[in-house]
Amino acid sequence: MILRKFIGGCLLALALLPALALAGDVSATLDRNDVQLGETVTLNVRVNGQGMGVAAPDLGALNRDFQVLGSSQNSSYSMVNGKASAELTFGIALRPRHTGVLQIPALSVAGSQTTPLQLTVTAPDPNAASTSSKDVFMESQINPARGYVGQQFTYVTRLYYAARIGGDAPQPPQVAGVEIVPLGKGLNYDTERGGRSYHVLEQRYAVTPQHAGKVEIPPVDFEGQAADPRDPDSFFGATVPVSASAPAQTLDVKAAPADFGGSAWLPARELSLSLDGWPTAQDAAPRVGQPFDLTMNLQATGLSQEALPALSLPPLDGATVYPDKPVSGNRQDGEWVTGRRQQSFAIVPERAGPLTIPATTLKWWNVVSDKMEVARIPAHTIDVLPAVGAPATPPAAAAATPAVTGDHTAATGSTNGAASTPWRWIALASFGLWVLSLAVWWWWRRRSGEAATSVAPARSSARNAQLAFLAAARGSDPAAQARGLLAWARAERPAIQHLGDLSAALDDPRQHAAIAALQRRHYAGAAVPEPDANLAEAFKRGFAWRAASAAGKDSGLAPLYPFKLD
Repeated sequence: MILRKFIGGCLLALALLPALALAGDVSATLDRNDVQLGETVTLNVRVNGQGMGVAAPDLGALNRDFQVLGSSQNSSYSMVNGKASAELTFGIALRPRHTGVLQIPALSVAGSQTTPLQLTVTAPDPNAASTSSKDVFMESQINPARGYVGQQFTYVTRLYYAARIGGDAPQPPQVAGVEIVPLGKGLNYDTERGGRSYHVLEQRYAVTPQHAGKVEIPPVDFEGQAADPRDPDSFFGATVPVSASAPAQTLDVKAAPADFGGSAWLPARELSLSLDGWPTAQDAAPRVGQPFDLTMNLQATGLSQEALPALSLPPLDGATVYPDKPVSGNRQDGEWVTGRRQQSFAIVPERAGPLTIPATTLKWWNVVSDKMEVARIPAHTIDVLPAVGAPATPPAAAAATPAVTGDHTAATGSTNGAASTPWRWIALASFGLWVLSLAVWWWWRRRSGEAATSVAPARSSARNAQLAFLAAARGSDPAAQARGLLAWARAERPAIQHLGDLSAALDDPRQHAAIAALQRRHYAGAAVPEPDANLAEAFKRGFAWRAASAAGKDSGLAPLYPFKLD
């Protein structure tokens, strides 16, 4: 079974490759937004949905403001929950030609265009230029210099070296109460300081303070060896020890605003919340007992996946919610971490008519504008059709209205005409009623005899359905078990439409639990390594039907997945 699923997944991925080659979602980012003149910067052009066969973008429009030093490309494939995805990245090394706010225009690639970008290029720092007399030195930077607890800051260290050196890369600083995580691998580029050329090893870190107050990031040190230019034998390995230290940095960390409320504190640069998968006009409308899927997505720039809350749907009136396994992850653009959570839900309608998914809101703090914002999924209503084979309107209710109207009309007519009816017509009517009574009595006696003779076949049909269900219960196919249980229930109670109806009509907690477990396996895909003995055990003595007086009362059971996202 596992091998077949693996082979099927591989075939699915191969089948999707042509489709992936047709869809292109392009984006462009810079590894840095501020550089000094003489430094290099990397422009990353990403093409989502493509992994091969894409021509590199035309870089001619960059020549006016930049010197193109070189380019590379990298492709990757992944498969999450059976969905294949691909990404192709072009990396272009650029060196600005002058200072100012330089424009990187939109580039055409894979039939789409990237969004224009801006790069701020400043003159070299005079203080740094004075340091350039050294063969090896370091710098550090923190961005922004102040913010909130739980907010992501970007910390950068740069090691400058004029000649070939050896040694371990500088280690990240260690600060109590502060989470420091590398943002990708180190960058290597060249720059000029004071008319002298240097190689630069740059490393970026995501810094997330866990408490408010002044936070000091200590100096970061480097120790290594460099070739000794004064030794004529240095070509053969003579070296001298070298060291450098990046200055300490201080963070001003504020606590969460007092008026934010008791919700989860989410300080982010951007945040989006969406719910996808609604049935469209081209889709068949959902029916009672038939699940349809919705997917909730939460994405936040400046927050990791660990800081994001679990996703859920508000309680639904008229449906049961079965959440799938959540998917989460982080993405980095060289400066900020973007956390993502995705949660799919199987919605099983329990009655026909309008089904409303209430609005979902999530408060968060925009650290760029320094104010609270609310991400919102608006309420949505869909129409649920009756189960296949069920009437659109209950027969009893449809017949009740004409019967009441007809009886009321007949009674009014008799009253209005009673005073003028001749006595002979009253006598004839009485005789007719007596004859009709005899006929009804005769029909009732005959019908009772027929009903008595039909009890045995009905019981036989229910017994056969029970045996078929018990046989399915000994297997591991939840779909067959659900069909067998419903067939048996309908043989005894034809009004039962789905498993929710059956559970509501029963008065045994063990049978409620067995049906709930069966629904989880059937609709939510819960793993079933072996047959469920509890299912057959719960129903081996038959259904524990509720008494008529309790049929309309609430079961008192808590929702199977009582999640709530405030």
